Amino acid sequence: MTYRNFDLKGKTAVVIGGTSGLGAAIAMGLAHAGADVVASGRRREQVSAITAEIEATGRRSLEAVVDVTDRLSIQDLFDSVVNAFGSADILVNSAGLISREPTVDSSESEWGRILDTNLMGVLRACQIFGRNMLQRGYGRIINITSLNAFVALHEVAAYAASKAAVQSLTRSLAVEWAGKGVCVNAIAPGVFPTALNSELLQGTNRGQELMMRTPMKRYGGAEEVVGAAILLASEAASFMTGSVVVVDGGFLASGVNQ
Repeated sequence: MTYRNFDLKGKTAVVIGGTSGLGAAIAMGLAHAGADVVASGRRREQVSAITAEIEATGRRSLEAVVDVTDRLSIQDLFDSVVNAFGSADILVNSAGLISREPTVDSSESEWGRILDTNLMGVLRACQIFGRNMLQRGYGRIINITSLNAFVALHEVAAYAASKAAVQSLTRSLAVEWAGKGVCVNAIAPGVFPTALNSELLQGTNRGQELMMRTPMKRYGGAEEVVGAAILLASEAASFMTGSVVVVDGGFLASGVNQ
């Protein structure tokens, strides 16, 4: 028996940072769950490619490039989605930057670059899309955070600070919007090799340590975060807001693994 509340037919989803990695997997998963999906990012060729994949599932999509550091760019994305689909019911914020360097040497400009994308980009999108959701009395927002919001990983302090702030923002918006039909939640993925982090993981001591600390003894596959996204986007999660769903192979639960 199918639990119908997971069905996203009739909904429109926007995935910012949805052209690669976990964002692309989530965009495709939402499309397979029945939603029309707009997967947006900075690179036109990647936007075109993911749009074609979404349309191949039989769902509607739209080619729209976005720069989350530019408020007008996000507003243009919102306007394009509303003009094409009438509304945006689901927003996923998946765009992000990371860089590794000793914190004592990291520049304010680099911190500003990371915070402007990872935190302020989420805030801008939540404000622009969220205002319309509040007016309509319905919305689902899913922010992608990180294990790094819970535990420190060596020499990525700016990224960690940005993701901890996203979790705090998620909870604040959830409380403010809880009585207005808009649920705001987050997903904290464990170790998932993507273009964003592959240099930090593949063939490195860091990668080996992360593997050792994950009780399942493997990295996650991008498709393994999709179920959590479909849940949070659906009516099955109608009483969930301010939650952070951890998908990490047991990493945060782990103490001694042997």
